[in-house]
Amino acid sequence: ATAEATAARLREAEANVERLQGLVGQQLVSQAQYEQAVAERDALRAQLASTRRQAGVAADQLRIAEIGVDNTIVRAPFAGVVTAKAAQPGEIVSPMATGGFTRTGIGTIVDMDSLEVEVDVGESYIGRVEPGMPVEATLNAYPDWKIPAHVIAIIPTADRGKATVKVRIGLDEQDPRIVPEMGVRVSFLERSEPAGTDEAAAAVLVPSSAIARRGDAPVAFVVAGRGGERATVEQRALELGRTLGSDREVTSGLAGGETVVLDAPPELEDGAEVRIAAQE
Repeated sequence: ATAEATAARLREAEANVERLQGLVGQQLVSQAQYEQAVAERDALRAQLASTRRQAGVAADQLRIAEIGVDNTIVRAPFAGVVTAKAAQPGEIVSPMATGGFTRTGIGTIVDMDSLEVEVDVGESYIGRVEPGMPVEATLNAYPDWKIPAHVIAIIPTADRGKATVKVRIGLDEQDPRIVPEMGVRVSFLERSEPAGTDEAAAAVLVPSSAIARRGDAPVAFVVAGRGGERATVEQRALELGRTLGSDREVTSGLAGGETVVLDAPPELEDGAEVRIAAQE
């Protein structure tokens, strides 16, 4: 019987006991009838308590079963891409390999939004590297593509056999062409250009946000043909130099004093009309 049905019968038995209690005092029913009604009430109370305990046990068993089902689903601690599958159906996965079909993991997941470069720097040069230092990375697969980057940290341990120290480098650009385990070369850049050099005079320094990409080529949109608050833009192909902090060196394509568009949207095209923002 369900707990609801037993509770209904118990209420009926309790009402019957109260009724017989008044009648037995008036000697209209026997004491045996009253005691039988009391016994039935007590039995129903015990039955209801047992039913409720059984319901609680069943609920606990259900929660345990749900946890067991949930444990059959492996959830990654972060969003990423599975790059390797290390276990097959039927194999045992354990933190420690014990031989046979035991595996220590089921796969490898890569967070594509936080890819880093790890390089070995000679001990004689490590003193010139510091966290936050600008870096230019070049993938072996795309030798003409210069990727702005920066030093994240210098790992505080050295390889005595190679006389090198590992350096972690973070990439400032995300691109689907960048995948794990690619070969890469890096160049550590100075934070600022020494004043008075011929190279500094020949190059133009612009904010990195002024450089857009159309296809694989870096471009900038130069404001031309001003007419009041509105103007048109001219798309210029660029040749880039070093990254200097939050700025980028342009060796070809721009001249000093020209006005460029910052954070150009992807739909901006050559000859498009723009509005000149008020200067504060």
